[in-house]
Amino acid sequence: MMITASQTALTGLRAFGTKLQANGNNIANANTDGFKKTKITNAAVAPSGVKTVAQKSATPGTSILQQTGAETEQVELSNVDLATEIVDMSLNSTMYKANLKTIETANEMTGTLLHLKS
Repeated sequence: MMITASQTALTGLRAFGTKLQANGNNIANANTDGFKKTKITNAAVAPSGVKTVAQKSATPGTSILQQTGAETEQVELSNVDLATEIVDMSLNSTMYKANLKTIETANEMTGTLLHLKS
């Protein structure tokens, strides 16, 4: 049971670590013209666990007129919403820590069990 909990939590660590990386990349490129944010979704894996699926958002960013040299041209901005990314990053960080705590607790329980058996 403890091994299953650890294995499940490990897949959660990987999944939320991937989500945090995507949040960081999206935030870092929020001011890059034409940048499309990456969205990470989690999918259940049998018998227990989770995997991530990465997808670039097809939603266009806001278009603005921008002066480039002697001309004015239409430029598409990034489609990253910083407020959403920061809230998601906070949630993903909390979920990462929760999975880490699950692994720590399973390790403590295993250590206690081994100590009792010795």
